[in-house]
Amino acid sequence: MLQYVNVSINGAIIRAVKGNSILDTAIEYGICIPHLCHSRNLSDIGACRLCVVEHIVNGRSNITTSCTLKAEEGMVIRADTERVKKLRRNIAELLVAQAPNSRAIQDMAVRCGVKEVRYPFRNDDCVLCGRCVRACNELWKVHARGFVGRGKERHVDFPFGKRPDFCIQCGACIQLCPMTIVPCDGPMKSGEERLCGKCEAQLMISEDMPGNCTWCKLGESIACGRYV
Repeated sequence: MLQYVNVSINGAIIRAVKGNSILDTAIEYGICIPHLCHSRNLSDIGACRLCVVEHIVNGRSNITTSCTLKAEEGMVIRADTERVKKLRRNIAELLVAQAPNSRAIQDMAVRCGVKEVRYPFRNDDCVLCGRCVRACNELWKVHARGFVGRGKERHVDFPFGKRPDFCIQCGACIQLCPMTIVPCDGPMKSGEERLCGKCEAQLMISEDMPGNCTWCKLGESIACGRYV
């Protein structure tokens, strides 16, 4: 039997299912918290950090990822403070610099208010969000993909770099990967990477309702919780 608790998010008292993540709770009640690594039916690991919020405990503010924060009675959450928005912009800016050839990441950057990229572009093909690994391990129980290495050497790969026979080639890893959909103008060549920003008009409908979900198209390419 579900238990319900009262949680305050951006000043609104919300009746949430105890144990559900603050991110899922916010999405359910139409509060927009940008996210990238989160996906319904997969465990949350807080890899991308885009969903950070302020959790107020005894008058002190703690910055934490809302996807890994479970709803408890009396929680006070601030998801749209200037401190939080500044952190999100910087994280989104870093993600665009790392992987500009992802429409999902470009969209999230726009949603977070990124206007320029101050970091060198790297044009990587993976941001270690872990969606493919979790889909393989949790949805299909195959364990054909995993994280390999540490630090700068960390990457996603098959065991020993070779696709195992027990990989059923279901395609779930590809469907959930934020790198599978390129920007609308097509792939950016090395040395020509940039912040796209063409979907900024999507934010016009949310100007009068900051922090609210207005069903914009930003995030649709990653199956944002709003479209589930």
